[in-house]
Order: sequence, then structure tokens, then C-alpha cells
Amino acid sequence: MASLGVNIDHIANVRQARQTVEPDPVPMALMAELGGADGITVHLREDRRHIQDRDLELLRATVRSRLNLEMAATLEMVGIALKIKPDMVTLVPERREEVTTEGGLDVAAQQGSIKGMVDQLQAAGIPVSLFVDPVSQQLEASCKSGARWVELHTGAYAEACWADQSLQLARLTEATARARSLGLRVNAGHGLTYQNVEAVAAIEGIEELNIGHTIVARSIAVGLQEAVREMKRLVQNPRREPLFG
Repeated sequence: MASLGVNIDHIANVRQARQTVEPDPVPMALMAELGGADGITVHLREDRRHIQDRDLELLRATVRSRLNLEMAATLEMVGIALKIKPDMVTLVPERREEVTTEGGLDVAAQQGSIKGMVDQLQAAGIPVSLFVDPVSQQLEASCKSGARWVELHTGAYAEACWADQSLQLARLTEATARARSLGLRVNAGHGLTYQNVEAVAAIEGIEELNIGHTIVARSIAVGLQEAVREMKRLVQNPRREPLFG
């Protein structure tokens, strides 16, 4: 049964659109936990476009589930992680011009530098996950890096047309099995919604789904606590009958 990590970046996006103090993502994290979130995920970007350093510090002091810090593989971010001590770090690719993270981290092309950061973080007691596309080359490179986890990028599945969804789901299923055979623990996320999450939640071996935008969007209608409750029910009790003809 997969657990649910709730990404609250988009709450901070609303605040930063007006450069004001509300909505504050810190108390909203508490509402997500009350709704059943098993963890809180935030991405501290280099340009600080949504989550701020102040948010991260307060979340570390107040989150009672698990705090997962998504961050670029840079020395600045490693230093911040070593100071804040989140419960997990997820290394992700980052480009200033993107709206949200596009594609997985190319671990194979950055093996040396990523391994050094993984070693430094895990030596400090911070487990590291690598956000990667569901392909064998990246999974094998992730294993060689020493990371304990991977988070599979589910964007291709989430964005696929109906006719291609079953193929993308099969890729995620195969990648999960391959990662576990390499000794990696597996999370997944990106682009998952109330309409498409159940098929991914039903994949054996995925431990946690990290979901943000669709929950925040739903919370406008029903409130954050109820939006998290609804997603948690889908993640933990997915329909297992075939969704595709």
C-alpha cells in the first residue's frame, strides 16, 4: 500500500504571485497532515520562486510526518540540506525557464558529482532519492551513486493519450521491478491526478506517491484537509481492475 506525500509548492506559488504573506504554506502543511498526508514535500529552487528559506526552516520545526526536500544537485543546496536536516532529500533537475520540473535527472551523465553529494548527505544521516525517468540506464546509474531511493518520473504516463497510457504504465511497472532488483526503494510522482493515480498506486513495490498540483487545485473547492483525504483514499485503496481496454 503506497503512502502519500503532499507537495505544497503551489500554495507558495499563490503567495509569491503577489509577494505577500498569504497563503502561508507552513500552516497549510499541518492541514495536509490532518487530512492524512504521510509526508510533506517542498522544492527549494535556486531562484526561490515559491518556497522560501524561511518556509523550509519553519516546516522543519513543525512537520510531524516526514519532510522531503526536493532540490537541485548543487553545493549551495547540499549545504542547506545539511543545516536543515530534512527526513529525505530528493535530487531533481532544475532549469530557470521551466514552470515545473521537466524530465528526470540524468544521473548517468553526472555520476561522479552526484555520487559525491549522495555520500555527503547520507553520511549526515539524510537518505537520498534521485528523481529519474523510468529507464534502466538511469536506474543502474542511481544504484551506482549509492542513493537508497529513486522517485520515478510519472509525467509521460500522466500526459499520455488514452491509447498510450497502458504502455506508459507498463514502463513504470517494469522500472519499479528493475529498481527493486537493484536494491533501490521506489517512490513516484509528477502529473498524477485524481483521475489517473489509482493505476500507479496499484503498482507493487512503489512505496510513496508525491502529489501536489491536483490536490491544491481540488482544495480550492473542498478545502485542503478534505482534498488530501480524498487523494489518500485513492492511493491506499486503488481499483485493481484494468483501466484500459
